[in-house]
Amino acid sequence: MTAADTTETSHETQLRDRVIAGLEAAGVAGPFGELEPMLGGHSGLTYRISGADESFVIKSVPPGQKAIGRHDMLRQARIMTALADTDVPVPGIRATDETTPGWFAMDLVRGESLEPVLDDPAVEPTLAAARMRRAAEVLPALHAVPLDSLPVDGDVLSPADELKRWSRTMGAVPPELVPDAARFEELLSARIPDAVDPVLVHGDYRLGNILSDGTEPAALIDWEIWSPGDPRVELGWFLVFADGTNFPGVGRVVEGLPSAEELIDTYSAAAGPLTDFTWFDALGRFKMAAIMGHNLRRHREGRHHDPAQELLPDTINRLIVTGIERLA
Repeated sequence: MTAADTTETSHETQLRDRVIAGLEAAGVAGPFGELEPMLGGHSGLTYRISGADESFVIKSVPPGQKAIGRHDMLRQARIMTALADTDVPVPGIRATDETTPGWFAMDLVRGESLEPVLDDPAVEPTLAAARMRRAAEVLPALHAVPLDSLPVDGDVLSPADELKRWSRTMGAVPPELVPDAARFEELLSARIPDAVDPVLVHGDYRLGNILSDGTEPAALIDWEIWSPGDPRVELGWFLVFADGTNFPGVGRVVEGLPSAEELIDTYSAAAGPLTDFTWFDALGRFKMAAIMGHNLRRHREGRHHDPAQELLPDTINRLIVTGIERLA
């Protein structure tokens, strides 16, 4: 066992003791099982632990990491706690601990969180279509939660701010990896829409972040980057994942998925009509191309070896080409 393995084991032993103490204080009965690592995002450590009758997901700040931004686990707990009595499905928060490194425990919600056009195993097409329609119906409920009822702690990003944010990411990618990105950015910059009243946005709203029980959304998870913002940014991002042709060589076409027009109509029926949405549709593609270009660059520079990144160039090109087509 290496020194790093010993340190990791010691951290998990200490964390387990703290989690058990916190759950017992919240009235959860033992005996408790081990902390079992779970696959998840890269912003924190994720575990599963079971008591006598219940199971929980534990999210913890990595040791030595400051609880800032994506790594602020308790910020996620605060927003899910605030949403507990709303129409937005979220896991129940059962215990929190602000002692460094902070952690929280939430109910383990049963369900699948699969992106039909990207993830394996493939979702049966009729089921995938039903889940996507339900997600479009739930999104207006998220955007309708009054901001003054939430622990808002950040700046509101306007459409111009969103473009600047992703332009910085795109600008750090070698131009040969993102052909025509400069033209794409120029077209976006030339017609930035006016801002609308901000709403609560999840920041990464898609089926891959929704635990579905059959066709029903059981819980919206992964709240690392929630903020007040423009609802059209969120819908534009969601639609990127509704069309497998956006991901040649990376994803799959799923027959029978609702069209972008149907999903927009579903959202608008509850939230009201959208203005300037073509721009936000294009922005979602620009954002995804920038993220993929950044990941491909890191791989080719040896900073994060992942041969799967070599599958991205066709998708990056497709996103840029279709984004330009929407604006030109």
